[in-house]
Amino acid sequence: QVQLVESGGGLVQAGGSLRLSCAASGRTFSSYAMGWFRQAPGKEREFVAAISWSGGSTYYADSVKGRFTISRDNAKNTVYLQMNSLKPEDTAVYYCAATQPWATGWAEYDYWGQGTQVTVSS
Repeated sequence: QVQLVESGGGLVQAGGSLRLSCAASGRTFSSYAMGWFRQAPGKEREFVAAISWSGGSTYYADSVKGRFTISRDNAKNTVYLQMNSLKPEDTAVYYCAATQPWATGWAEYDYWGQGTQVTVSS
């Protein structure tokens, strides 16, 4: 079992930055690939970024490539999402999730956090 708690969301102006954190419980965190997803009102949940268990591999949605960076610290049981050059269309609830061994589809993730709201004003 892995329990996930996101933090770091908030209101930011377009062009600004936010750093999301996802703290995980459980001694097996380092064996899971981690992903970030987001869901805007009236839209489907979409993939944002994923990172392998070691942190050696990352993958991004085209919409955030070059602006967002996913990273992890297995010693702290935490995964991060650094979001730069934010746009109003990035506004959504952001979720972190855990899977084994690797996936980019939300249905393949086993454990989910409760989400954190990110709002980007124009």
